[in-house]
Amino acid sequence: MKPTTFLPLLLLGAALTAPAAAQTGRTVIHAGQLLAEPGKPVRGAATIIVENGRIVAIADGHQPAEPGARLIDLRDKYVLPGLIDSHVHLTSDAGGLAGQLEEITLSPAAQAFNAQVNGLKTLRAGFTTVRNLGDGDGVTLALRDAIAAGKTQGPRIVDAGASLSGSAGHMDGSLGYRDELHPFFAGAGNTCDGADDCRRAARRQIGRGADVIKFASTGGVNSRIGAGLGKQMFDDEAQAIVDTAHMFGKKVAVHAHGADGIRLALSAGADSIEHGTILDEATIAQWAKSKTYYVPTLSTVNGYKERLAANPDAYEPDVLAKIQWRIAITGKSLEQLVPRGVRIAFGTDAGVSKHGRNADEFELLVRHGLTPVEALKAATVNAADLLGLSDQIGTIAPGKSADIIAVAGDPVADVTVLKKVDFVMARGRVVE
Repeated sequence: MKPTTFLPLLLLGAALTAPAAAQTGRTVIHAGQLLAEPGKPVRGAATIIVENGRIVAIADGHQPAEPGARLIDLRDKYVLPGLIDSHVHLTSDAGGLAGQLEEITLSPAAQAFNAQVNGLKTLRAGFTTVRNLGDGDGVTLALRDAIAAGKTQGPRIVDAGASLSGSAGHMDGSLGYRDELHPFFAGAGNTCDGADDCRRAARRQIGRGADVIKFASTGGVNSRIGAGLGKQMFDDEAQAIVDTAHMFGKKVAVHAHGADGIRLALSAGADSIEHGTILDEATIAQWAKSKTYYVPTLSTVNGYKERLAANPDAYEPDVLAKIQWRIAITGKSLEQLVPRGVRIAFGTDAGVSKHGRNADEFELLVRHGLTPVEALKAATVNAADLLGLSDQIGTIAPGKSADIIAVAGDPVADVTVLKKVDFVMARGRVVE
């Protein structure tokens, strides 16, 4: 590289890193309206004091900033905690046949760049924490650590490593490929058959550094196999995964569509069920008695509709039939579970839908049974509890991480204002 090229790059690096370094001192935020904890009354005009990435104090009114402190004027904004998406896949938002092609053409390095870009889109949309529920090459594990170390900017990541299922199940990456390519996918070690093998698979992800374990108890909409959406894992296999994860202090998220697979996950002690689209009274009653969260992922339909509008042949026939069913049934489970008191945590399945448009989920949640306040709680207080991070995120309170966003309107009156976030602070650093 020529010296004349290298010097501007050095200066660019300094310009990018200097603002972040400057924000480690004291920052004073003047909020017009402060919703410090969704579900509780708005505090009105308030002052938030941030130092070294943490909230150190909150005061009513607009208190003067001390000499040397940075003042951020949000007096015309509605301020609330950073949002949490409990179900994303950062490495891609390609779908259908295009997504299948990516799996065998993109190197882990290329996927890592995709994940970093998608993480920034998500962060700039106001989502300061995400739970990434599966990738095969471990790139989000590395991105998680790089963000935590301050090497790059992005949301806090709670990562599952590679998602698990039985062979020929939803997480079997070899589905749809020629037989001689199957050994290529076996390297992920994420399929298991029998209880002992499923313990091995869970331990492998824990050993790789996974924060949470995810497995599929049923078929999936995007699975390249016409095997339906019912149960595809035996009881002892599911129990072995949950028991292993819990023994290591890890929570468990379960992909489940069919009612039989949902009941299996509930009986095994899953911490959350993703999608949960087919219900019967026995399943609803069992769920209502549990503490298992429901993560609806309604936004998937947006991704499906947009891809099909652009290309009617974006999905192969077996997958397309399931997508059309999913579009028709979306939201029905939420409408049945909310009145029964099942706990709801916000999650989009971004990657199936587009990254950076995570807030589209709010409108769907409200359309299908939640009040705006309940939807906000799902993306803050409830999601923080599900992730085991209530002591760090989910509310604006002294001692917690300075994850703070601001919007122009009142999200309690209209959740669609969250689609345009005007200010984002993550761990005390302002996101440009």
